[in-house]
Amino acid sequence: MDKLQIHGGTPLDGEVRISGAKNAALPIIAATLLAAEPVSVGNVPHLHDVTTMIELLAQMGVSITVDDKMRVEVDASTIHRYVAPYELVRTMRASIVVLGPLLARFGRADVSLPGGCAIGARPVNIHVAGLQAMGADIHIENGFIRARAERLRGARLVLETITVTGTENLLMAATLADGETVIENAAREPEVVDLANFLSALGAQIQGAGTDRIVVQGVEKLHGAHYDVVPDRIEAGTYLVAGAITGGRVRVKGAKAEHLDAVLAKLSEAGAQVTSGDTWIELDMRGRRPRAVDIRTAPYPAFPTDMQAQFAALNSVADGVSTVIETIFENRFMHMLEMRRLGADIRIEGSTAIIRGVPQLTAAPVMATDLRASASLVLAGLVAQGTTDVLRIYHIDRGYEAIEEKLGQLGARIKRTAG
Repeated sequence: MDKLQIHGGTPLDGEVRISGAKNAALPIIAATLLAAEPVSVGNVPHLHDVTTMIELLAQMGVSITVDDKMRVEVDASTIHRYVAPYELVRTMRASIVVLGPLLARFGRADVSLPGGCAIGARPVNIHVAGLQAMGADIHIENGFIRARAERLRGARLVLETITVTGTENLLMAATLADGETVIENAAREPEVVDLANFLSALGAQIQGAGTDRIVVQGVEKLHGAHYDVVPDRIEAGTYLVAGAITGGRVRVKGAKAEHLDAVLAKLSEAGAQVTSGDTWIELDMRGRRPRAVDIRTAPYPAFPTDMQAQFAALNSVADGVSTVIETIFENRFMHMLEMRRLGADIRIEGSTAIIRGVPQLTAAPVMATDLRASASLVLAGLVAQGTTDVLRIYHIDRGYEAIEEKLGQLGARIKRTAG
């Protein structure tokens, strides 16, 4: 099994191009099932989760090809199976987003209950309740969500809690429903907006994406289109934190600053100079030690849970004491225990971590427990004295495209080796 070996202590300096957003690409690829004509999707990141989603559609009989630039061409007219099996869904919770498109377009879907990262319960009851309100007949049996509907009907859906995949599933289902669907308490993330923009390019009638109230007028069918996925704001944020934690200067190209307002504000609070343009963001720490910053995760546009672990790493070497409060996932502090092995001074009290910054971390072997935890351990390794081995990096390959190559471009001493 591969591992990342990092020799810490080098301030990063340079620029790196950001890939397409995994969390936008996955629902967009699922949404191609809705189109009655071929669709092509560009700026798709080359990641394990994306490969899994492509394999899932291919198993259903969908004609799907990928070129050397990761442009995905999809023709769903050849589909002959409407099942998302456990062996694929268990590795990637996002597979649940095929439920809405399959049901809306083909009237049936058998989707395994999902697996994925060990970061807490993420129930699918909101997806199911929304589709039932739109007229679907749904039973959960033998580990599968079995859904049937002749044609979904528009409905007013008030989501019990804010859920990104729940919003996406119901948004996709509503595009082909009979009548108007209103989704209240909808997720506002840029990836939801990107999905809505993609669906609109196919001919869907959608208003309000990016707000907490989305209104969809159902249409009879959707046509083909060419579309490019939005840049990955979490990847961009991770490389900016890498610049900050090492006291360096990093420019991320192809990134949108307006998607990272909460993150950039915290980086500025930590003492970094942050500047941006239409398609780039630059951070300069000027060799200084970061200042400790308090973090509280919450749904977009507040501070993202997917950046919590990276800022925990930053705070571990910052000047001062910080609190990190996780409100989204109850098991998302497992990386803190591994960072203690590097010398971080962290105390956990329920959903709050109190971090007292230390002047220097020291290298040790550490083990990744989930995707963003992996990133935080790599960041900590960049500043730890000595050589840090990060094990179980298959987690990081789910969300970061060629991370060792991109960090290497910035001057990091990092390599992938056989474990």
